[in-house]
Amino acid sequence: MDSLQGLPPLSTLSTSVSSTLNAKLGTNHDLTQAPSIVAEFLTQCDDLERNLVHLNRTLESNLASYASFSNRIGHLFGIVNSKLIDLGSSVCLRSSVSDGQGLGEELPSLAKEVARVEAVRAYAEVASKLDNLIGDIEDAVSSTMNKNLRKDSSAQNSEETRMVAIKTLKVTEDLLTSVTKARPQWACLVSAVDHRVDRSLAILRPQAIADHRALLTSFGWPPSLSNLTSSSLDARKSSEVPNPLFTMHGDLKRRYCENFFALCCLQELQRQRKSRQLEGHNREVALHQPLWAIEELVNPVSVACQCHFSKWIDKPEFIFALVYKITRDYVDSMDELLQPLVDEAMLTGYSCKEEWISAMVTSLSTYLAKEIFPIYIGQLEEESVTGIRSQARTSWLHLIDLMVSFDNRIKPLVEQSGILLSLLEDGTPRKISSLSVFCDRPDWLDMWAEIELDDAMEKLKPEIDEERNWTKKVQGADLSNSDDYKSPAVSSITFTCLSSLIERCRLLPTVSLRSRFLRLTSTPVINFFLDCLLLRCQEAEGLTALTDDDALIKVSNSVNAAHYSESILKEWCEDVFFLEMGLDQGEHPGESVAEYSGREVPIEEYGNGIFHEEIVKFEDFRTQWVEKITMVILRGFDAQCRDYIKDRRQWQEKSEEGWTVSQTLIGALDYLQAKMALIEENLNRVDFAGIWRSLAAGVDKLIFNGILMSNVKFQEEGVERFGYDVEVVWGVFRAWCLRPEGFFLKVSESLKLLKMEKEQLEDSLKGGQKRMKENGIRHLSVAEVEKIGKNRVYTK
Repeated sequence: MDSLQGLPPLSTLSTSVSSTLNAKLGTNHDLTQAPSIVAEFLTQCDDLERNLVHLNRTLESNLASYASFSNRIGHLFGIVNSKLIDLGSSVCLRSSVSDGQGLGEELPSLAKEVARVEAVRAYAEVASKLDNLIGDIEDAVSSTMNKNLRKDSSAQNSEETRMVAIKTLKVTEDLLTSVTKARPQWACLVSAVDHRVDRSLAILRPQAIADHRALLTSFGWPPSLSNLTSSSLDARKSSEVPNPLFTMHGDLKRRYCENFFALCCLQELQRQRKSRQLEGHNREVALHQPLWAIEELVNPVSVACQCHFSKWIDKPEFIFALVYKITRDYVDSMDELLQPLVDEAMLTGYSCKEEWISAMVTSLSTYLAKEIFPIYIGQLEEESVTGIRSQARTSWLHLIDLMVSFDNRIKPLVEQSGILLSLLEDGTPRKISSLSVFCDRPDWLDMWAEIELDDAMEKLKPEIDEERNWTKKVQGADLSNSDDYKSPAVSSITFTCLSSLIERCRLLPTVSLRSRFLRLTSTPVINFFLDCLLLRCQEAEGLTALTDDDALIKVSNSVNAAHYSESILKEWCEDVFFLEMGLDQGEHPGESVAEYSGREVPIEEYGNGIFHEEIVKFEDFRTQWVEKITMVILRGFDAQCRDYIKDRRQWQEKSEEGWTVSQTLIGALDYLQAKMALIEENLNRVDFAGIWRSLAAGVDKLIFNGILMSNVKFQEEGVERFGYDVEVVWGVFRAWCLRPEGFFLKVSESLKLLKMEKEQLEDSLKGGQKRMKENGIRHLSVAEVEKIGKNRVYTK
C-alpha cells in the first residue's frame, strides 16, 4: 500500500478533470473499471503528445521558411547596396577623368540603371512589408484556432485576437490597393498575397459565423413560435414571446455585439477586396450581398417557421400572416441595437431594418417556390390532361392576392422609418417582394398571365354582350373631360378590367416582368375589345349601309368607345410606370411587342409607349369609320340635291316669288341638317368636328363640280339666286364656326368671280395667276377661272 501514489488534492484539479472523474467513477462498480480508464487516459495523453510534437515541427518548418525568405531579402539588399556603391565610384571616377562630355553621354543609361535599382528596392520593401503583415495575419488566425480548441480559454481574448487579424487584413488590403494603382506591373506579387489572404479568410469567416451561431443559441434565438396560433397571428405584438435581442444583457450582450461588429468588418473588408479585384468589370452586381449577420438571424427563424408552414399548405393566408408578424415584431430591434454596429463598421449602403425585411421576404419566396407553387402547377397540369375544371386556378389567384396584399403591408415597414426602397449601385431596385419568385421562373409568370387573362375575359364577355352597356354612357371621372367622349359604359367596364390587371403586376420587382405580364394580359383584352367594336360597325354597315339612323348611332357609339380608349391609353403612357415598360426592349433585341397581334414592331418604336400599337389601331379605326359616316351623309346629300344640280335653267331665271332659296335644295338641306344634328348628338366633339369639316369640303366639291364646272350659264338673276342658295348652305355649318365660307374655298371664290363686273373679270383673266391673287382668288386654277368667266353672261 505504501508503494501506491496518493491522489492530488481535489482543489488542484481543473473543472474539466473533476467533471470527467465524477462521470466515470460515480459508483463502487466503476472502481473495478479503473485500469481500463487509466489505459484510456494514457492513450489520450499519447495522442496529445504526438499532436504537440507535430505542431512543434510545423512551427519549426514555418520559422525556417521565414528565416530563409528573410535571408534572401537580406541578400537582395546586399546586392543593391553593392551596386549603389559601385555606381557611386564609377560616377566619381569618370567625373575626375573626363571633362564632362563623356558623362553627358552616360547619363541616360545611368538614370535607367538608378530607376531599375530603385524599383528593385521598392519591390523588396513592399514585399517585405506584405510578408510581415501576412505573417501577423496567419499568426492571429492560428491563435484564434488554438483558443477555440482550448475550451478553458477566454472568449474575450479570442474576439480580441480576431479583431487584430481583421485590422491587419484591413492594413494589408489598403497596401494592396495602393500597389495595384501605383504599380500595376506587380500583379504577380498582389496575386500571391491574395492567395494567402484567401486562405486566412477561409478560416476566419467560418469561425466568426460559428461563434455567432453559438451566441444566438445561448441567448435563446430564434424565439419560440410554439405558442402562436392562427387566432393570434393578427395581434399587434407578441406579449408571450419577448425579443431576445432586447432581453440579453451584461457579458452576453457585449460578446454578441463584438461578434456582430467583427462579422460586419469582415464583410466590408470582403467588399473592398472584390471592388479592387473586379476593377474595370461590372462589379456592382457582385459587390452587394445580403448582410451576413442578419442572414444568421433570419436562417434559424426561417427553419422554425417551416415547421408551421407544412401544416398550412391549404391555408396559405396563415403563412403570410406569420411571416408578417415576425418581420414586424422584431424590425425595431434591428434599427435600435444593430444599425449602430453596422455604421461603426463603415459598411456603407446597408440598413439593418431593410436587410431584415428583405431576408424574411426572400425566405418566404423561397418556400413558396419550393413547396406551394409546385403543388398548384401539378394541379393545373392534371387539369389540362383530364379536361376537368378544378379549383387550381382559383387557388392560384387567391395565392397571388395574398402575395400582393403581403407586399403592400411590408412596404410601409421599410418606408415608415424614412428609408426608401434602396437601389443597388447599378440602379436595380431591391426586390423586397414575395412576387420576386417570378424572377427565376418566367414560365410561372406566363402561366399566371394566362390565368389572369382567362379570368378577366370570363368577367368581361357578359358585360360586352349586354346591349344596355352599349347605350348607357360613361358615368364618372375616368378622364377629366369624360362628357366630351360620349362613350358607352362598356368602354369604362373594359378599362376597369384593364386597370385591375395593371394593379396586379404593379408590385412585380423588375420592369421586364411587368412589361411581359402586361403584354400577355392587357394587349389581348384591348385587341378583343377593338374586335368587338369593329364587329358592331360591320354589322350596322351590312344591314343598312349606314343609311338608317340607328346604324349611324351604333357606329357613333363604337367610334366614341375607340376615342375614349385611345385617350385613356395615351394618358397611361405618360405615366412613369408605363414609360419604363415602353423603353424596355424585352429579353432579346428586336423582340416583338406584338407577339399576339401578328405584326412586328420595330425596336425604335418602343419609346412611344407600351401601348403604342394599340393606340395606332384605335386611331386607324376612328379614321376609317369617321370617313365612312362622312361618305354616307355625302352620298345622301348628293341624292337629295340631284334635281337641284341638274336644273341648268334656274341660273338664268329669277328666284321664285317669296323664296330666298331654291325649292329643290330644301330637301337636301333638311337631310344634311338632320344627319348633322343626329351625329352631333351621338358623336364625341373631336370626331364630330372632323366630320363636319369633311362634309363642308365634300359639299363644296359637289356644288363646284356639279354646277360651276358643268358649263352652266349664269345671268345676273342666276348669280343672285346662287348666292342665296350658298348662303343657306353656309348657314347649316354656322353653328360650328363663325366663317363657314372659309371651308367652302372653291364655291366662295367662284361666287366672288360671278359677282365681278365684266371689266374686272376680264382683267383678272388677262392678268393671270398674279392678278387673280390680287383679287382674292387663291384656290382656283387659271383654267377653272377661265371656264367660270366664259359661263358668266352679262346682259348689260
